[in-house]
Amino acid sequence: MNQANKKYVSKYQDSHHKKWPVGTKGIWVNEKESGRYSLIHEEISLPAAVLRQSSLTNNLNWMQQFARHHQVQLAPHGKTTMTPALFEQQLAAGAWGITVATAPQAEVAVEAGAKHILMANQLVGKANIAMVRRLQQQHAVTFYCCVDSAENARQLSQAFEQGSQPLHVLIEYGVPGGRCGCRSEQDVVALAETIHTLPGLILCGIEVYEGVIHGANAEADIRAFLASAINTVEHLTERQLITRSQPVITGAGSAWYDVVAESFADHPHLLAIIRPGCYLIHDTGIYQDAQANVMARAERNQGATCDLGGDLESALEIWAYVISRPEPGKAVIGMGKRDVAFDAGLPIPERGYRNGHTLDIDGLKAIAIMDQHTFVEVPEGHDLSVGDMIAFSTSHPCLTFDKWRYLCVADEDYNVSQWVETLF
Repeated sequence: MNQANKKYVSKYQDSHHKKWPVGTKGIWVNEKESGRYSLIHEEISLPAAVLRQSSLTNNLNWMQQFARHHQVQLAPHGKTTMTPALFEQQLAAGAWGITVATAPQAEVAVEAGAKHILMANQLVGKANIAMVRRLQQQHAVTFYCCVDSAENARQLSQAFEQGSQPLHVLIEYGVPGGRCGCRSEQDVVALAETIHTLPGLILCGIEVYEGVIHGANAEADIRAFLASAINTVEHLTERQLITRSQPVITGAGSAWYDVVAESFADHPHLLAIIRPGCYLIHDTGIYQDAQANVMARAERNQGATCDLGGDLESALEIWAYVISRPEPGKAVIGMGKRDVAFDAGLPIPERGYRNGHTLDIDGLKAIAIMDQHTFVEVPEGHDLSVGDMIAFSTSHPCLTFDKWRYLCVADEDYNVSQWVETLF
């Protein structure tokens, strides 16, 4: 465990029992006895990343209800937030485990209490392998990782054949032109035969990532790909290359999780696991569009998703000041690429405040961004002034989270009494 992560347990536990230190990186507050700080009344320095607890709770419950309804397990991808406090909430709500992409991310998930870790990636490299071996030896955790080559399988076998616990592996089944993964059912079967001969490894099932399939016929192509993956798991089980009582089938990012869950739900004898990560935070950009497609598919197919009621909500905002009005029609905001994602659309002004009162922000639009500044177009006649505050929503929350060490958690009145720490 690296030095930053070693401090996690005591720091996070202490944060529940003592006043949060004034002046944590990126967040300064005006200290007072209540321990509650108002964003609207400028008791927290800006820019600040803000999570709305009501939206977090809504999203947490909505997706867990979705998974239960489809009789699949939920292992949310931790890479989105890398925030142990949020992992704990997801696990407490019923998540089967946490998905990760790297061995250090697995350490954080284990420290947050996850008993099942699904590394939806290849485990490669001596230091990474040693890290996973220590996790298995020191914690009551079941760790799964992906393999898509005999070379990697042999490396893992050499590392785990002498250990007290074998390594659970999933063959990654991919598509031509996609990411990692065996490119055909035949390649999957051949790799399974190799793994069957290697000590220290237990083949548990198949992992897929359908999000690399695009085009006009994407839904049909994804359904066919999932059917092929399920058939391959069945075939490997019949040949006793997978011997566990519940073979694993896992897939689903945040765009097609409904299609994946529907495909898996017809096979209750499999341990079916979906892995959406961005649902907890959601956004007003690419994932809002993806979720709209989920709901449209449910309505079109008369799917059960519509019966759940409600929907996901954007939970993350970046609050910042207007720091300059250098010319008519332009405002400069004290927020930039160091503070907010910009790869999938610029931040969107949602609300404004001045001296504790709401401010009309109709017509404001972010048009460009630099390291520490965002340029906003201002309609003629708007009295936007230096010192006004704007709360911006975002697209692609993953790339906003990794810019912050601490994020505020706010109630419905935008009072903050809790901060959560990221561990990227």
